[in-house]
Amino acid sequence: MSDNVVLVGCGNMGFAMLKGWLDAGILQPNQVTVVEPTPALLERAASLGVNAVDDASKVEDDLAPRIILVAVKPQVMRDVLPSYARFAGTSTFVSVAAGIKVAFFEEHLGASAAIIRTIPNTPAAIGKGMIVTFRNAHVADDNAAFVDRLLETSGAVAAVDDESLIDVATAVSGSGPAYVFHFIEALTEAGVHAGLERKTAEILAMQTVFGAGALAASSEDTPTKLREQVTSPKGTTAAALDVLMGADRLKNLVIEAVSAAHKRAVELGNQA
Repeated sequence: MSDNVVLVGCGNMGFAMLKGWLDAGILQPNQVTVVEPTPALLERAASLGVNAVDDASKVEDDLAPRIILVAVKPQVMRDVLPSYARFAGTSTFVSVAAGIKVAFFEEHLGASAAIIRTIPNTPAAIGKGMIVTFRNAHVADDNAAFVDRLLETSGAVAAVDDESLIDVATAVSGSGPAYVFHFIEALTEAGVHAGLERKTAEILAMQTVFGAGALAASSEDTPTKLREQVTSPKGTTAAALDVLMGADRLKNLVIEAVSAAHKRAVELGNQA
């Protein structure tokens, strides 16, 4: 089988992934077929030199794609999938749709279809995402590894071996950027309250979060160790952490928040 890839849907996430594959040299433009019914999005994809078509019927049967990555909204998935069932015996399907379980794909593509379910988060659009994957028993190891290479152009990739953990990943990393954005908002307001001009407070808050995250990601030390390194006894940082960490205040609040998101992810998944 060739390394041809069909990308179904080329909105912001799909286009960012496509560009990442091409920029990294994992795929050449002639290996990618994009199916996108919206003219402006189709034209944008075609500008990268890939084969761009507006309907699944224009994907030739003999293309034999190794991977079909489905990047459409969950609510249209039921209408989109049947057109690709003809490839279920040979291709591995990859979904980036939130809340759509593997069983849904097996229902529409066949029980023996090879399916990888993924949960990316919004920073994947700039190559800094966190993507969590789960695959069913029909996905070959080499195809799973190939999909990981594709996804790694959008950020870090981690696999779980129990699909129910996708809901946990949704609560931690899927929704997680919003938690961080809110912390930036809160740190900004704290700076303003203490006397900084808002614009100055905003850049201090954003750059501090960015720099701390980059340091944590690049350091061999754990976040705990890094925190301890910048916390002088009876210093300014210690005074602040006494508030945040006293009675495990912040940790318990985050656990409560993630638990609420997890519960809602399970509810939404059961409704899909």
